[in-house]
Amino acid sequence: MKINTSFSVVIRLFLWLVMIVGGAVYALMIDWGSPLFSNIAFHIVCALLGIIILKLAFNAAGNGGRELTKGRVGDIPRMETNRLVTTGLFSCMRHPMLFGLTLLPLGWGLLLGSPTFIMVIAPLEMLFIIVMVIIFEEMEVKRKFGEAYKAYSKEVPMVSFNSECLKKLFKNRG
Repeated sequence: MKINTSFSVVIRLFLWLVMIVGGAVYALMIDWGSPLFSNIAFHIVCALLGIIILKLAFNAAGNGGRELTKGRVGDIPRMETNRLVTTGLFSCMRHPMLFGLTLLPLGWGLLLGSPTFIMVIAPLEMLFIIVMVIIFEEMEVKRKFGEAYKAYSKEVPMVSFNSECLKKLFKNRG
């Protein structure tokens, strides 16, 4: 069984990790000693909110990943598909996992209790994730699945804020 991951996925994961860790280091350096960063009540509230948001993000990634495995047939690299998945979460939005993972920078910033990360870095990283999806992810799936994906993209939005879709996305599956 092949467990290799494509180069583009590895690059995106590496960039994402550098952004999260680098952003945290930078934000903590900026915030260190500030009155808000030194406030225990602020840290408690932020940590609780951060845990909730991170839980939602990981639920979304897990739920989307389970559905996406239906697109894996044969011996292909990890985190790759060779069949277009249009069922479950993918019937109401094209990028459910990435939509959920977009919440990770905000959850991480809240967990750190860093005002700079929450207000500046997290929104920039969230925007970067969205741009990566629009540019790279969409380009790759259009190339991989051709007309079938073009038809699918006309019917299903990139993301959906429909309450039923969001319930499926963020549902805790154990």
